[in-house]
Formats: sequence, structure tokens, C-alpha cells
Amino acid sequence: MDEKKNINKKWIWLIVLILLVIILLISSSMTYSQQSLVPDLDKLFPNQPFKDVLSKISFNYAGENISIANYGYAKFIEFFIRKLAHFVTFGVLSLAIYKSLYAFLSKKRTRQNENNFYNKILAISLVIIIILASLDEFHQMLTGGRTPTIEDVILDSVGGLTFLLINRFIQYRKQQNK
Repeated sequence: MDEKKNINKKWIWLIVLILLVIILLISSSMTYSQQSLVPDLDKLFPNQPFKDVLSKISFNYAGENISIANYGYAKFIEFFIRKLAHFVTFGVLSLAIYKSLYAFLSKKRTRQNENNFYNKILAISLVIIIILASLDEFHQMLTGGRTPTIEDVILDSVGGLTFLLINRFIQYRKQQNK
């Protein structure tokens, strides 16, 4: 029964990984205007809640000043939504890579090298996430109306690393409790 469960996990994580990569490809193929949330945010928040507080926030990202004064309310909110989407998407993608690698390579794991095995899978997953983040930005460069940035590659990579470290911490705690 356990063997069948492991086979199913292998394929489930691989399917999740493939679906996420397809979604990423489709998303990075769309122009900014096709993805823009600004009209929806204008409708959703006509009274622009917390505008006074948010107006005090100003910082530079990829050489641009990000502020309500520079962007307007809806586009400023959209900036955070889009960056959160980058962080979470690549975080979940990194988990799918990790879980897929783990499922397909777990036979090479032994009790003696368990921590080493987990750490190698984590490192490989992180390298793959950095490559995918770079390829995603390159793909955006080929798409009209998109601006690829090294900052987004870093944000994507940090999202992937964060999710991987949380997952690794959970694995470590489970090992300690055994």
C-alpha cells in the first residue's frame, strides 16, 4: 500500500509542477494591459481606503519611485499584489520542484544520509527556481508591454527560498519528533 501511495505522490507533484510551469508561461506571455488589475481595483475600492496612510509610503524598486503620488492609488495597490503573486507563485513552484525531486529520488535516501539528502534536494530546487525566475523574466522581455527586472528574479528566488526553508524546517521538526 505504501508503495502505491508513493507512486501516486510522485505523479501528483510532477503534475502540479507541470501545471504551475504552464500557468507561469501563459502569465508571462500576457502584456501588462491584459493582466492589469487597475480597473478592477478602481471599482472595488472607489473610496480608496487607507489612502492617507499609504500615501506616506515611498520607495525605489527597479529604478522607479513606487508611491501613490507617482503611480496613483490603484496602480500602487496593484504593485504589491503583483509582487506578492511573484513571491507566492515561485514559493509554491519551488515546493513542487522539491517534492517532485524528493519523490523521484527518495530511494537514494538512507537513515544515515537523511539530512544530507534533504539539503541536496533543497539546493537543487533553489538552483532550478533561480533558473526558472531568470527564464521567466527573459520570456517577459520577449513579450510586448512587459518590463523584465533583476529585482523580480531576486524576489522570485527569495519566495522560492522562503518556502523551501519553511518546508525544510517542518521536515526537520518531524525528524526530531520521531
